[in-house]
Amino acid sequence: MRRRSALVLAGVLLGACTTKKPSSPDASTAAADPRYPSAEGVPGCTLYGEPQKIGQVPLELAEMSGLAASTLHEGVLWTHNDSGNSFRVFAIDASGKVLATVTLTGLAPGDAARMDLEDIALGPCAPGEARSCLYLADTGDNFERRGQVRLFRFPEPELADATVAVETLPFSYPDRPHDAESLVIEPRTGRLAVITKERDSLGEVFALDGLAPGSVTKATHLGSLHAPQGVDFRTTAAALHPSGQRLLLRTYTRVWEVRGPGASRLEELVQGQVAEVPGPSQAQSEAITWLPGGRSYVLGSEFAGQWVYRVDCR
Repeated sequence: MRRRSALVLAGVLLGACTTKKPSSPDASTAAADPRYPSAEGVPGCTLYGEPQKIGQVPLELAEMSGLAASTLHEGVLWTHNDSGNSFRVFAIDASGKVLATVTLTGLAPGDAARMDLEDIALGPCAPGEARSCLYLADTGDNFERRGQVRLFRFPEPELADATVAVETLPFSYPDRPHDAESLVIEPRTGRLAVITKERDSLGEVFALDGLAPGSVTKATHLGSLHAPQGVDFRTTAAALHPSGQRLLLRTYTRVWEVRGPGASRLEELVQGQVAEVPGPSQAQSEAITWLPGGRSYVLGSEFAGQWVYRVDCR
């Protein structure tokens, strides 16, 4: 009897030792975070991973207020400071190292005092043109008193310290002055648009058709953006996906993505679904850009020493 019991016990222990334990989930099999709905029917990631630290904001960019990924220089991000700083843009790498400083000229006397640079975008210098230009949005207006605001345009520079002249592209809104901290460019057409910073929504979208030096363009209202259940507002930065079917919106607390399967114009995209996507907690978060290929995005913030983050597909 004792021998039979011992054999049974040995068999149980052997089975326990040889039974395969379930493997712990990795990034590809872990359950999706319910806060972040999956994206179906649009190019790019179906689900995003968690934000990863990749660098730090350098001392030269203590008021970083925009990011644009270069398509001319691999691994380079163009960026700039907010109001009250010199008229310059910087080329940095993902770690935050400054690779080049470009000093901008072309302002009329006294213009610098009323300048409030809020975002930067990269796109065609003109519709259908292969050459790429950087666009700076002098659209900040905290008290909503500026009857006329403007973009600055200049060809994407080589990766070296330089001095470059800008073209000034003024515009006004059709209703009233707005504070706007977000600039985007349609990838296929080169059409520019700003997204305003509103206290009760994720912003009003205005297209800037027909911009030209020496004339004031009237912006065209394309639609309004709202977070689900109105839980967030005040967009501080935006980035349009290379497909034109996704639009990232950064606020002080979250990141949102507007999804429009098949959208070919901003008018169609602004009618799409708004879903939350992963974003880190950052102080004064005012910068976001897609990386080339549209499967990763980078986020930066004001204040030197703050982390720069990257979000990739799961």
